[in-house]
Amino acid sequence: MPGVLDDTVTLPISADSLRALSTTVVVPDYDRTALRRSIVHIGVGGFHRAHLATYVDDLARRGHTDWSIVGAGVLPFDARIAEVLRRQDHLYTLVSRGAAETDVQVIGSIVDFVHVTDSPDELVARIADPDTQIVSMTITEGGYPVDDVSGEFVADESAPGGAFDVLVAGLAARRATHGHPLTVMSCDNIMTNGRVARTATIGEAAKRSDDLAEWIDTHVSFPNSMVDRITPATTPADIDWLRDEMHISDEWPVVAEPFRQWVVEDDFAGDRLPLEHLDVIVTDDIEPYELTKLRLLNAGHSCLAYLAALDGFERVDEAMADPALRAFVTDLLYTEAKTTLPDAAGIDLDDYISSLIERFSNPGVGDQIARLCLDGSAKFPKFLLPTVRAQLTGDGSIERSALALAGWCQYLATVDAPSADPLLDRAVAHATASRDEPAAFLGFTEVFGADLSGSDAFTRAFVDALAALRGGGVQSAIAALITPD
Repeated sequence: MPGVLDDTVTLPISADSLRALSTTVVVPDYDRTALRRSIVHIGVGGFHRAHLATYVDDLARRGHTDWSIVGAGVLPFDARIAEVLRRQDHLYTLVSRGAAETDVQVIGSIVDFVHVTDSPDELVARIADPDTQIVSMTITEGGYPVDDVSGEFVADESAPGGAFDVLVAGLAARRATHGHPLTVMSCDNIMTNGRVARTATIGEAAKRSDDLAEWIDTHVSFPNSMVDRITPATTPADIDWLRDEMHISDEWPVVAEPFRQWVVEDDFAGDRLPLEHLDVIVTDDIEPYELTKLRLLNAGHSCLAYLAALDGFERVDEAMADPALRAFVTDLLYTEAKTTLPDAAGIDLDDYISSLIERFSNPGVGDQIARLCLDGSAKFPKFLLPTVRAQLTGDGSIERSALALAGWCQYLATVDAPSADPLLDRAVAHATASRDEPAAFLGFTEVFGADLSGSDAFTRAFVDALAALRGGGVQSAIAALITPD
């Protein structure tokens, strides 16, 4: 890594400071004003800035001037990132922390930001603009109005103005003005995320008119994709480190692991991203890659999170340093998740799991357990319960999955923690009822569905796991299943 600036000077991130910063860190070496504003991204959180924005930054560094990002926010709390990026000329610092070294660079691919406040008109106009070729989104697993079990659109008239409401308004304006095709690209951790985004978009459009829904079906593509990069929430300590060690003032840097991965279908209705110039896997069959990531990385994170929280851990790497928790996650991935997965070209599952254990254990990232404890109602149905169903079908093991779910139940019943989970009240109510009747938690059919709620084998495994957890604590419950190495 380059040296640091004069320790008497701390430079703020801005277009004017890039030349001075370039003596110590990697900065955009391209003319940001010459980039076409071709991507609108809804949901500019840490993950987007550590993932898609870095790929687009790579393209700009390779001389591709047709691609840059206009960030967009549709929720009230997006106002903060909009204001921070505006003050920093939409630049930010990416800190990539490995176990042995740290890399720092400034990302320049976001060139503007639109925040929907009282009126969505500016964002609608941006989506309709002929320069816009892709609308991408990172709106979390719970942000799609699609039923997890049936896969059907679920209209929510109580929450107008969401991502798909604004997206469809933009598509309607696009159709009315010039009719150019467009790609809508989900970057969320959802199985067949493109298909789910299509269902949500066309379902929302059909509320306006069948003609609009038919136009979208014909002129808009929704490629499936798989995205991967562990990106914890930025902490005050991260901001302080950047200021004290690198003498860079950034109000909202992003910290991530060095690893990143993107697998995407080559299905673009508008101009096509030059994927051949990026470290991207392009495939016609994305399902094996999606399953691998969701059932191993995402499920591993969620299954670790609640047990680690109950055991008093605050960081993922610290939890992974505990022999019992490390053994639990490792055994879960090899014994229950791996056996349900198909082959994915270029991926050795044993190597992949081994790399995940290393990534989870990376002390440089400092990933927060609290971050992983958000949205359990949205995550478990997508990440873990498909494994449970597959194992039940084949009379396989589900005890480790059951313990992870028991951990979630106990966490909900005993920990008063903030959550973005839209079903939090119902989740807590079922967890509270489980104090008197352990199986009552499985009556949370929005998560478990009628099949798992009515499964005798699953109920027995869950009730036994919850009894072990409540009777002896996390370490004892794990020891009853697994002997740490």
